[in-house]
Amino acid sequence: MKVEVKSKKGLRTILSVSVDKKNIKLKMDERLKELQKEVVLKGFRPGKVPPAVIKSQFGKTIYGEVVDNILRETTTKAIDEKKLKIAGQPKIDLKQFSEGKDLNYELQIDCLPSVNLKSFDKFKATSFKVKIDNKIIDQKLKEIGEQNKQFRDKNENEKAIKGDQVIFDYSATIEGKKFDGSEGQGVQLELGKDLFLKGFDEQLLGLKKGEVRIIESTLPANHPKKELANKKAKFECKIINIKKQIESKIDDDFAKLMGAKDVQDLKSLVEKQITNQYTQALNSITKKEILDQIEKSHQVDLPQNLIDQEILVMTQNIKTEEKEKNKSTNEKLARSRIKLGLILNEYGEKNNLKVSDDEVSSEIQKQIKGMPGQEKMVLEYYKKNPSASQSLKGSLYEEKIIKLIKSKINLSIKEIDNKEAEKIINDFNKPNLHDVEKYKTTPSVKNKHKTKKISKK
Repeated sequence: MKVEVKSKKGLRTILSVSVDKKNIKLKMDERLKELQKEVVLKGFRPGKVPPAVIKSQFGKTIYGEVVDNILRETTTKAIDEKKLKIAGQPKIDLKQFSEGKDLNYELQIDCLPSVNLKSFDKFKATSFKVKIDNKIIDQKLKEIGEQNKQFRDKNENEKAIKGDQVIFDYSATIEGKKFDGSEGQGVQLELGKDLFLKGFDEQLLGLKKGEVRIIESTLPANHPKKELANKKAKFECKIINIKKQIESKIDDDFAKLMGAKDVQDLKSLVEKQITNQYTQALNSITKKEILDQIEKSHQVDLPQNLIDQEILVMTQNIKTEEKEKNKSTNEKLARSRIKLGLILNEYGEKNNLKVSDDEVSSEIQKQIKGMPGQEKMVLEYYKKNPSASQSLKGSLYEEKIIKLIKSKINLSIKEIDNKEAEKIINDFNKPNLHDVEKYKTTPSVKNKHKTKKISKK
């Protein structure tokens, strides 16, 4: 194999590659011998078909297969020989290929730019330390109590009232006929929430345990079965049990139900959870402050193919008219992302930073522990999506780089309360869309999430 640099302009290099016909013939003969063991032809015993016969019948296909393999092998060798760092997939332009002749082709390669790292010593950024007001913690505990209501059986002669939990079986019909989903057992409804069908709760009021009532209700317009949407149905409901709500008391017993040792431990875990939400968002703001300085202080030539690929990924679920409308903004954002990625990667390589498979596994385990009841689903997701594990590895790698940069710059620590934190986060998320996309942060911690169990991780 001969490799020559035909041209070099900017980040684009074109290599001329030539493979001797003798090597091609050798590969061809090897493949024919391999096929001898596999090919079955009438008139020949298995494994005894002469190579010449195989070639006469399948020559063109075999030659194409051999050439494809040679192209893959020699492309890699040519790039390694010239010590090129490629950006994206090289393009092959076949100049000469036919049996009995040398294989000649050109390899068009977009190379990664060399990054001349500047010193980060003079960079400045602010890291925030949040003090959570006790009122916020108490409010969160109250929410947890509301979300995890406890119920106790009512007496058999007591009627169902608003706020009670009614457990019932039902059998439904539409115009006297059964339908898919027309049977239900052990259905639990908290009366007054109106979570089953509109107006259904009200018709259960006043019932006692063991009573049966026919309830009429209209199926929703967005019913999964279109033919059932907006249909009036009759539900024959048998009341299995009625429970009244017990006033939520945030005590040691309740704390244990939530996965804590006692009520003080529960408060500590809630405070940690809220603090982590704020910290995650505020860390993104600190990260933006650092990345802005890195981007402004470096000049990097960018391969156009990487920009095009990034735009493609960014806009894959966007309508064509929206793509055209925001074309310049998208390109600006793509350039920024690629530039920062190249700089951070160079810094990571210079400092020999790596992420091991064990670190990725450990992070997945953290996610699993943080999602009680959904452990299997999380594990299956990563098993079935290798790209998700690779993406997680990339995120961990970036975290390591940012952490190292923070240790090198002038990083001041500012203590703030949760109100100040909320204002800083809201102001950060307002400015302009491409900045928000470029440095995404988590939503405001005022967003309410149903909490079933507090994770200690």
